[in-house]
Amino acid sequence: MTDSWAISGTDLHLELRGPGLRAGLMDALREAVRSGRLAPGTRLPSSRSLAADLGVARNTVADAYAELVAEGWLTARQGSGTRVARRATPTARRPAPAPASLPWQQARPRPGKPLHTLHPGTPDLGSFPRADWLKAARRALTAAPHEAFGYGEAHGNARLRAVLAEYLARSRGVHADPGRIVICSGFAHGLMLMAKVLRERRVRDVAVESYGLDVHWRLLHEAGLRTPALPLDEHGTRTEALPHGTGRPGAVLLTAAHQFPLGGALRPERRAAAVDWARATGGLVLEDDYDGEFRYDRQPVGAVQGLDPERVVYLGTASKSLAPGLRLAWMVLPRDLVQDVLMAKGDVDWVSSALDQLTLAEFIESGAYDRHVRNMRLRYRRRRDQLVAAVAERAPSVRVGGIAAGLHAVLELPRGTEASVLRAAATQGLALQGLDAFRHPDAARGPDGLVVGYATPTDSAWSGALDALCRALP
Repeated sequence: MTDSWAISGTDLHLELRGPGLRAGLMDALREAVRSGRLAPGTRLPSSRSLAADLGVARNTVADAYAELVAEGWLTARQGSGTRVARRATPTARRPAPAPASLPWQQARPRPGKPLHTLHPGTPDLGSFPRADWLKAARRALTAAPHEAFGYGEAHGNARLRAVLAEYLARSRGVHADPGRIVICSGFAHGLMLMAKVLRERRVRDVAVESYGLDVHWRLLHEAGLRTPALPLDEHGTRTEALPHGTGRPGAVLLTAAHQFPLGGALRPERRAAAVDWARATGGLVLEDDYDGEFRYDRQPVGAVQGLDPERVVYLGTASKSLAPGLRLAWMVLPRDLVQDVLMAKGDVDWVSSALDQLTLAEFIESGAYDRHVRNMRLRYRRRRDQLVAAVAERAPSVRVGGIAAGLHAVLELPRGTEASVLRAAATQGLALQGLDAFRHPDAARGPDGLVVGYATPTDSAWSGALDALCRALP
């Protein structure tokens, strides 16, 4: 015979107190409602299921419910069950008055939420392909074997790795086989794994670009690695300046396809210089291909990894092409790094959802991913063109650069005006980031500018954000 408590209705935790079961049950329910633990409108278990759960007679629960209905704590309607009454809201306790603070201890008022945000690094989340993603999820669920929903392996889902190997070879010029791909939960996760592996290999320094994301430098520092900044000129990062002698770095981190935040592609001779340095010193190139799919006015720029798959670690992600909330990324590793990275990751894949991996594999293989990327290219290009036109018309002294690819542009400002423009933007209710916020602490001060992400605002907010930006420009 099946135990009724194991299959019945809604769970409800109550601690019965008092001399009698009915009185104890009523007191417990009143206290649960009074304290707010049972909110108005909450449906309670049936008298049969609660009686079975508490190990008391059904009549005891039915009588307690009936009396609490009469008292106004609960309501009971045919077909709707027994619920907490709407008017039975707990009386909020008045908080104790805060101790008087001295004038210099009083907190400053917090600024209000900006009306518009033009921060870089986030795609248009409103354009996430929900319908196509749902179709892919249904197909993936239907076709998936039972073992696909187990703990998984540290490599990541085998089907996704096979699909990615084909896609990356076709679209980004990456040389990969599924056995050299490791799925991770984002670029930062992949960088953390690589930092751990490098530290265990006695690497002390990872060279970085003069401008980039401080979160990446911080992750490397937390792993015990130093981050010397490479010099920069009008053509981008000077990879030919990578040292070969004593004290040389063990790796270099590059955004080669579209430098973040300056926006240019690494020149061919500087790509070759980075790979030649890695070959000569036994170092590694860590390639962050964060938005390589989004190009507008240029031919595709392939991945540096294609120049030497044994000296380049390729890191890609769905964060910009789809959404960062998916937490899906991938590493294509040199053959001798695969086992080290898997050991750093652990025996069980704790971070990447099996269903999301299967769905992404189906989404790419069905062609939906390519269609989505092409559609978003057109959408982002229109945004970029509108930004360039508005700035040219209303602030002709400001040059817009870094626009051949990606989801952001760099607005070059007259020297000494970056801070004042950011203040002016704040008064317009516009959240912006200046170029100096992305400068490495050891790098020389560069030009003044703004890093404007044009993907984030909704269509309804875009014109307002663009207008606020132009009003803040000199």
